[in-house]
Amino acid sequence: MNKNQILEAIKELRKNSKERNFSQTFDLQIKLHNMDLKKPENKIETFVTMPNKRGKKVKVCALVGANLFKDAQGNVDLAIVKEDFKTITQNKKEVKNIVREHDFFIAQADIMATIATSFGRYLGPKSKMPNPKAGCIISPKGNIKEIVERLQKTVRLTVKSELSVKCPVGKDDMDDDQIVDNVMAAYQGLVNALPQHENNIKFTAIKFTMSKAVKIGGKK
Repeated sequence: MNKNQILEAIKELRKNSKERNFSQTFDLQIKLHNMDLKKPENKIETFVTMPNKRGKKVKVCALVGANLFKDAQGNVDLAIVKEDFKTITQNKKEVKNIVREHDFFIAQADIMATIATSFGRYLGPKSKMPNPKAGCIISPKGNIKEIVERLQKTVRLTVKSELSVKCPVGKDDMDDDQIVDNVMAAYQGLVNALPQHENNIKFTAIKFTMSKAVKIGGKK
């Protein structure tokens, strides 16, 4: 797969898709093969930071101590200080709403054990525990703004129960070149994580939120 093939697929998608009265997301779809998902070593979780934003705002929640609370308040969608963990987790409905509404959770490293005890039962099943692979574990003197800016460009790619991956790579009001660069980054990030690399790729496609997919490059 190369940039020209991606660009051709994007142009075909734009040309043949119906006009919508809302902004649609570009989704990259990658179909895999030659992998036995019964083997644990073939289950993949990787995070890729693309060159450009995903398009739709990524909502971030920070679970921090008092020393990072003010910085977090100025940079994330929701900041929760350690002293409030117990009160918040007593309201299961509120915690579930927080987990549902946020895409990533940042955790202060030196209180990670407390975070796991307080929020693990809610974040774990939704695969939203603060993940070091995504850079979501921050030191007590870390820069939250930098993490949040990076997460706006970050996608999580997982292969667990089925041989396919789907992730957002932009919005329909973004330039084609930006979409191309994001697709290349996400694709290469997945390829690098696969056991047989490109030999595990069956085909790739791109689509809008509400459209048929257009295959990239013609690989079947």
